[in-house]
Amino acid sequence: MGQAYILYGASGHGSVILDILEQEGKDILFFIDDNPNLIIFDQLRVRPSTEALADISIKSVSPNYIISIGSNIIRKKIAEETLAKYTFGKGVHPRAIISPKAKIGEGTVVVAGAVINAKSDIGKHVIINTHASVDHDCIIHDYVHIAPNATLCGNVTVGEGAHIGAGATIKQGIHIGAWAIVGAGAVVIRDVPDGATVIGNPAKQKTI
Repeated sequence: MGQAYILYGASGHGSVILDILEQEGKDILFFIDDNPNLIIFDQLRVRPSTEALADISIKSVSPNYIISIGSNIIRKKIAEETLAKYTFGKGVHPRAIISPKAKIGEGTVVVAGAVINAKSDIGKHVIINTHASVDHDCIIHDYVHIAPNATLCGNVTVGEGAHIGAGATIKQGIHIGAWAIVGAGAVVIRDVPDGATVIGNPAKQKTI
């Protein structure tokens, strides 16, 4: 039996991670989700977090956990609440291309077709989504989501919890601030402040 996994969050993103782990040959025990209406998800049991933590037989297996929730804020909240209770694994799709010189933190998921090049440092609980490209020497902090087909050129830094939208392009050397949002299809040629939302080509800060 291979390494056992438990997925925290029965959602569409959970289905993607389930597929990744299955293709890696991992054993998935069940999902955790506190939605009382969920009993089965993708043919696996769904259990509340309190029940899963109290299950001595599961603890004896020493499974790895992955937070299978797309929201960056919620992933951080769950990770901080459960850090002392869980051991977090990672999921890397067999058809992702990752340099052996890149680093990937615990809880991070790399989806099919993604590319991570040499000397890039990917933090904890990050999502590198379908066909996203992270070039050399990028630094991606914890809880970031790089959406499908986004392109990060070399030496890009992305702060904690930031969201890089689908198809966005980030010029080399750019810094994206913590919890910033880069809109889908945006072309970023200037640094983005913490908490800012930028859209368009070239990307400009969105004002309310």
